[in-house]
Amino acid sequence: MGLAAVRDLRDVRAPAGPEEVAAFETDVLAGFVLARASAGLADSTVSGDVGHLDQVRAWLGRPLWEMQPADADLYFGRVLREAAKGTRLARAQALKTYFLFLELRHQPEIHQLTGHVVACPIDEMNRPRGGRGAALRIPPSTAQIDQLFAGWRSDLATCRKFAPTARNYAAAKLMADVGLRINEVRTLDLADVKWGLGRFGKLHVRHGKGARGSGPRERMVPLINGADRTLRWFVQDVWGHFDRDHTRHRAPLFPSERRNADGSSGRIGDDRLRAALAEATTRHLPDWTAKLTPHVLRHFCASQLYSGGMDLVAIQEALGHAWIATTMHYVHVHRTHVEDAWIAGQQRAAARLKGL
Repeated sequence: MGLAAVRDLRDVRAPAGPEEVAAFETDVLAGFVLARASAGLADSTVSGDVGHLDQVRAWLGRPLWEMQPADADLYFGRVLREAAKGTRLARAQALKTYFLFLELRHQPEIHQLTGHVVACPIDEMNRPRGGRGAALRIPPSTAQIDQLFAGWRSDLATCRKFAPTARNYAAAKLMADVGLRINEVRTLDLADVKWGLGRFGKLHVRHGKGARGSGPRERMVPLINGADRTLRWFVQDVWGHFDRDHTRHRAPLFPSERRNADGSSGRIGDDRLRAALAEATTRHLPDWTAKLTPHVLRHFCASQLYSGGMDLVAIQEALGHAWIATTMHYVHVHRTHVEDAWIAGQQRAAARLKGL
């Protein structure tokens, strides 16, 4: 059997009329919106991306698939030169995502209709750079964290409102023990605690942070590091102070004092958890001058797990990082590869001098 004739995409073909191209462009954008919505992105996120694309399309004056690197140079180098850094980055990311969609879904059709070969105009030379990297967060030591939670635990015997204080303590302890993000903690349901999975039980984190607009990323987090004991105590001895129906669908693991219209407990807000951690830090860790936030507790967890011997890949999985480079940034405080390399160098130098 002979090979079929394959036509190069760069072969010139008769272009379609303006009305046909305009209708096709509208259909492609509608398909892009539907694809992003099906990926789980919020309506506001999709709408924001479309808004960025509309801005570039209005400036370019022709379909976006015709945009070349020189056009991107002009647009980001002059038109958006004085724009806010976040605007430049968001617009460039929207363009890159749209061109990826065009290349995956419509590259042959666009070439048949217009003769253009789709290629993203944002490349390594002209892509807008972000600001400096993430802030260097140095978490408290293990002794300081122990001091914080010991003092917080002692408050439970004398505090005016036991249930809210115990809830805030348990939520913060969970962030420090297994490194959950604050939004992951507050969106947990009672049914997300899977006691029968693994050696200690696991948490089904349904609203994990996605990477680069990919939507929520689910994961299972083992209740290691004593988190199982904290959660058992909270569910058995504290949760009933907020709600009596453990079987209610979507019952929050960490309820609010506020009630829903049907009398059930609402879900705790992140502001309340942040404020409780700040108050406890002021009270029980007065020598800590930096700001202790839920995200710093996440850094503490990563550093503690690493210093305890857990490998980076396992920590990456527990924390829900898409890239191990992110995990390495979290454990930077306890990594000793620089010191180890220096010691090894000194030993090699000493060995060379032995025969002199």
